[in-house]
Amino acid sequence: MTPARLAVIEVLENHPEHLSHNQILEEGQKVYPKLSRATVYRTMELLVELKLVRPLYLHDPTQRFVSASGGHHHLVCTSCDMTIEFDHCTADQLAKELAEKFDFQILNHLLEFQGVCAKCRQN
Repeated sequence: MTPARLAVIEVLENHPEHLSHNQILEEGQKVYPKLSRATVYRTMELLVELKLVRPLYLHDPTQRFVSASGGHHHLVCTSCDMTIEFDHCTADQLAKELAEKFDFQILNHLLEFQGVCAKCRQN
C-alpha cells in the first residue's frame, strides 16, 4: 500500500458524499501532495474490481463513487441536478422476496427516483 493509495482511501473514508475522480485528486493532494491523476484512476479501478466501491452516475456525465456495501437511495431533480440522498428504504423487504423467489443472493442495491424538485416546479 503506497502513500498515494492511502491518501485516496483516506479521502474516501473522510468524505461521505459521492466524489468524482477530480474531487478525489484534489482532496487527496491535500493529504499527499505528490498524488497523481493516474494513481487516482488506477486506485479507483482497483477498488471497484475488489467490490469495495462502485461507480455511480447522477444525472451528469461525471463518474462518481459510493461504497459497495448496503443500499444507496437518491432523489434526483432532472431540471437542476440537485441530488438528495435518503436513508429510509423499504426495498429491503423487496430484496428479500426477490432473493427467495429467484434463489439469488442480493449483496446491495441502488435506488434512484428522478423528478422535479419544489424549487424548479415554482419556476
